[in-house]
Amino acid sequence: MAWNSRVDHVAPFRVMHLLEMAQAREAAGHDVIHLEVGEPDFATPAPIVAAGQQALASGRTRYTPAAGLASLREAIAGHYAEHFNATVDPARILVTPGASGALLLASQLLVENGDRVLMADPNYPCNRHFMALAGAEVDAVSVGRDSGWQLTAPLIEQHWQANTRIAMLASPSNPTGHTLDAPALAKVIDTVAAKGGDVIVDEIYQGLNYDDAPLSATSLSDDAFVVNSFSKYFGMTGWRLGWLVAPEQAVEPLTRLAQNVFLAAPTPSQHAALAAFTPECRDILETRRATLKQRRQVLLDGLAELGLAPDLPPQGAFYLWLDISRYSRDSQAFCERLLVEENVAITPGIDFAVQGGEHHVRIAFTNDVARLQEAVVRIARFVSRL
Repeated sequence: MAWNSRVDHVAPFRVMHLLEMAQAREAAGHDVIHLEVGEPDFATPAPIVAAGQQALASGRTRYTPAAGLASLREAIAGHYAEHFNATVDPARILVTPGASGALLLASQLLVENGDRVLMADPNYPCNRHFMALAGAEVDAVSVGRDSGWQLTAPLIEQHWQANTRIAMLASPSNPTGHTLDAPALAKVIDTVAAKGGDVIVDEIYQGLNYDDAPLSATSLSDDAFVVNSFSKYFGMTGWRLGWLVAPEQAVEPLTRLAQNVFLAAPTPSQHAALAAFTPECRDILETRRATLKQRRQVLLDGLAELGLAPDLPPQGAFYLWLDISRYSRDSQAFCERLLVEENVAITPGIDFAVQGGEHHVRIAFTNDVARLQEAVVRIARFVSRL
């Protein structure tokens, strides 16, 4: 049986193998500390759950327009106005089944066979895979401390080719948690525009910022494609809801794509998400952000003693990207041994980085402080044997 050759460009997500191993060890009675999966450990805030339950009880389960509920698009636009001083026409917002739905629409609209796409390396692997499935070639540009672990305007100048179509950014990023400030992001947008290309900005972890105020590309440009999600900051992973802010001229073809690809985002989830923008919910979310900031510091302090703390602390998201080269040159083997010997589950860097992933691992601080402290103790014990 023959498959579409583009599927060959989609690599497996190795963390799922680690997760299966961890779950098997738990089933066998081991006390496993989970720091591998990129999912908040908090439950969806009660106001959102209540709104979803009310939607179900009221029979709000029929299809919505392909671009989403008008009331939700207006609420998202209000969110940009209130928190980012950005004027976004609700008509430019398409509500999607998760941020993945938004990425699917953007990739199908913007690239075709032979086009090239610039991304930082390391990066969230599905970003690469969406573009590959659309027929594009991804140029993974190695980043590090010198560039703030981000794809910057000078790097874009250096790596842009005649058939490059898109520069895709993520701020805060997965797996490093680093951000671009307003001047750097504006310079990227201007640089790409001068080359006749498009910018996609992944803002899925927006709001989970610890050192500076959150930033949105919507406050800098009406021409950027901006992807966001209710999963991370709003704690709605399983509700499968995201959105895409698009330039005005792109809305009609994107809507046609949405009508054909997924028809509409889940209706109860859309009604539930309206409660995400209430003051009551905002208070809950900000309390959780403060908790994550505390967890970040606990891990940074503990790992610094082992020579594992990142040289540039992450400004956002809920990950640490650690260089393990002093202990191992095989991140998959490192993670598997750590799980088997000390029951701590983390993610191998080869999931995220085309270059250097074997020397890095990602730790998600999606567990409480006591468990993070215990994880550091176990990691210390493990590396002392290497």
